[in-house]
Amino acid sequence: MNTVLSRANSLFAFSLSVMAALTFGCFITTAFKERSVPVRIAVSRVMLKNVEDFTGPRERSDLGFVTFDVTADLQTIFDWNVKQLFLYLSAEYSTKNNALNQVVLWDKIILRGDSPKLLLKDMKSKYFFFDDGNGLKGNRNVTLTLSWNVVPNAGILPLVTGSGHVSVPFPDTYETAKSY
Repeated sequence: MNTVLSRANSLFAFSLSVMAALTFGCFITTAFKERSVPVRIAVSRVMLKNVEDFTGPRERSDLGFVTFDVTADLQTIFDWNVKQLFLYLSAEYSTKNNALNQVVLWDKIILRGDSPKLLLKDMKSKYFFFDDGNGLKGNRNVTLTLSWNVVPNAGILPLVTGSGHVSVPFPDTYETAKSY
């Protein structure tokens, strides 16, 4: 006959199998959903300074300041398998030293239940926009892109890029004023 422990083990194993099947079902119903939405990014001000970089060999580096507007409706991304979105605005550009530079300028976490409409005006960079030399001065193709990670209840963590970006030319001269 079956003992109490073997019956408990069978019940536990069956319950675990059912929960695994339900978790897989949760994942598969949203795994192939399109997560990209239109994004509008506008830049109202770009400023460039040449400052001493204390992290390296005491050379001067470019420090960029960007004021931007972002508009996006992220409502269609949220479904029953999404816990939160991790949004970030990144700048991509190339210099003579590096073929590809990527810098995160701003980020935000939107939880389920928060307003999914993004309407940001005159936002400044949350993080420093340093170049490891003088690659920002006169650079005509710095591209700002809004991307996000979808954090699900079950399944993979997709990285999605919004379907809108803007290319910003940086000035040929440095600002000397102390304020931004």
